[in-house]
Amino acid sequence: MSGPAFITGGSSGIGLELARALAKRGHPIALFARNAGRLQDAVRVLKAEIPDAMILAFPADVGDRAQITTAVQTAISQLGAPAWAIANAGLAEPGAFLTQPLEAHEAQMQTNYMGALYFAHAVAPAMAAQDGNPGGKLVFVSSGAAFFGIYGYSAYAPSKFALRGLAEVLRVELKPHDISVTLAYPPDTQTPMLAAEEASKPAVTKEITASGGVWSAADVAQLIVKRAAKGRFTVAPGAQMRALLALHSILAPALRFWQGTIVRKHTR
Repeated sequence: MSGPAFITGGSSGIGLELARALAKRGHPIALFARNAGRLQDAVRVLKAEIPDAMILAFPADVGDRAQITTAVQTAISQLGAPAWAIANAGLAEPGAFLTQPLEAHEAQMQTNYMGALYFAHAVAPAMAAQDGNPGGKLVFVSSGAAFFGIYGYSAYAPSKFALRGLAEVLRVELKPHDISVTLAYPPDTQTPMLAAEEASKPAVTKEITASGGVWSAADVAQLIVKRAAKGRFTVAPGAQMRALLALHSILAPALRFWQGTIVRKHTR
C-alpha cells in the first residue's frame, strides 16, 4: 500500500478531487476541513466510488493552530507520516479596499497563509527522511492571483503571494530531507468556493477575471497530482497561467494598464 495523503480543504472542490485521484492510486487518505458534516459526506462519496480505499476524516480549522496541529498528530498516529501533504484549504472574499473591513483581510490571511503554514509545520518533521522514512511531497495550492495585483483582491491576493514565498523557501530548505515541494496556481475553478466568491465580486473584478475561463476541479487536481508526482515545483494549468508563470514580471505593466481601462469604465 502507498503512503498516506493528507489533504486540507478536502471536503469539496479541488481538495475532494485530489483525494479521489490519490485514493485511486492506492493512498490512504486523511481529509481535513472545518465542517464535520461535509467531511463525512466526502468520505461517503469516496468510499462508494472506491470501496477498498481507506478514507479518514479529521474535522479542524486550518486557521486555528491548535486544532490543525492536533488533527495532524492524530492522523499521523493512525496512518503514519504522510507521503503526500497538500495544503489546499482556502477562503476568497473579494471586495474593494476602501469598503472591505479589515476582518475580511485577517480571515483570508489566517486561512490561506497561516493555515498552510500551520499544516506544513505540523507535517514536515514527520515527513523528513529519517529512520527509514523516504521523505514525501508537500504541495501548496496558491492561485493565479499570486502573479500580479488584481482589482478587488486586496485581501485575497496578498495571502497567496505569501504562500508563494513560503513554498519558494521550503523548496530549498526541505530538499536535503527528501521532501519535494510543489506550488500550484489554479485559474478560476468550478468549486463551491468560486460560487461563493462570485456573490461578492465587484463588477470590475468580474470583468477582469472573466477572460480566464473556468477549469473543472477534476482537471486541476489531475494536473497537480501528475506534476507533483514527478517532483515538479510549479503547476500552472492552461495557457494563461503558463504565460503568467513565465512572464508575469514582464507582463505586469501591460496588465495594470488593461485593468486601469476597465476600472475607469466602471467609475466614470
